[in-house]
Amino acid sequence: MSTTTTVAPLTTAEAEALVSAAYQAADAAGVTVSVTVLDAGGHLLAFRRDDRAVLISGETSTRKAYTALQLNAPTADLVDAVQPGGLFHTLPTALDRPLLFIAGGVPVRRDGRLIGAIGVGGGAPEQDHVFATVAVEALV
Repeated sequence: MSTTTTVAPLTTAEAEALVSAAYQAADAAGVTVSVTVLDAGGHLLAFRRDDRAVLISGETSTRKAYTALQLNAPTADLVDAVQPGGLFHTLPTALDRPLLFIAGGVPVRRDGRLIGAIGVGGGAPEQDHVFATVAVEALV
């Protein structure tokens, strides 16, 4: 008889806490961002866009979260993989939502298992990555 380990899914309250932590980190740095959190199935759990943020930052944060979720890796680690000769150079983008290989998307894991992803858009990619990472670390 096999046993399976159940890992609790990402809750709405946790998703909202992730958004809040990323938003606070960005605000402390004086950066205006949008933050998106998806569950393991790619469903939107939480989203926030500052009124001062450009509209595209919302789509950017969502696509970063989606990319981190689909490839189960921080988008910052995937940038070189899409360059000519990289592992994902020929990866098709005809998915529900195109992938976005710019830093700022980070998977959310519990007990080593993927339970969701966060994406931050609006700042420089390196800043967005820090804000998303800070949020994930605050959740643990």
